[in-house]
Amino acid sequence: MVSSASELVPRKAAIVRNTNETKIRIQLSIDGGELPPFEGTEKKESKKETANGDDKGETSHATQKSQTQEIVVNTGVGFYDHMLHALAKHAGWSINIFCDGDLHIDDHHTTEDCAIAIGIAFKQALGKIVGVKRFGYAYAPLDEALSRAVVDLSSRPYATIDIGTKREKIGDWSTEMIPHVLKSFAFAAGITIHVDCLRGENDHHRAESAFKALAVALREATTRTGRNEVPSTKGVL
Repeated sequence: MVSSASELVPRKAAIVRNTNETKIRIQLSIDGGELPPFEGTEKKESKKETANGDDKGETSHATQKSQTQEIVVNTGVGFYDHMLHALAKHAGWSINIFCDGDLHIDDHHTTEDCAIAIGIAFKQALGKIVGVKRFGYAYAPLDEALSRAVVDLSSRPYATIDIGTKREKIGDWSTEMIPHVLKSFAFAAGITIHVDCLRGENDHHRAESAFKALAVALREATTRTGRNEVPSTKGVL
């Protein structure tokens, strides 16, 4: 029997990750709903600062709030924001991420570090791999494009990515960063992912279908089973 909602431990994390290249704040709830506060701060205040983009004097253009989710993404890289928005939406997450990065150099540090931060938050929020499906897979189309993603919450990080883009950039995001970002997320999260775009003529469509497929596969893999068991013959993950 699946445990009632009142018995389920919230799967949430709020972290700050600062380097000489990027300053990142992220709040994540794997199951949607309200976002967790940063330690020692009020959630409302920290969320307002991030959502309004006060550090950059601009407002996030990747924002959506519904009865079950809060999504605010502001990395400074427009198409990347769009992809993270799609990832969170279709994974069922609530997320609030803000990055102040060295975009005067290029988009590498910003998008890589955000992926690492999301992976760290995901791993922290998920906790021990107990009572979840562990495996997830999904196909996601976007018009003529079709992508497949397979996920294993293995605690053994690995990633095989083949998006097959042809353009140098989509919007202001370098397409070479798409596989790198997905690999960075997988390794920081400690999971195995395989993401392939099977067909598609438009690079925007290829990339977006890939992120959506990964989102649905993650949602499946993290689904609670109601069994307090490690989903492994080893007995530990």
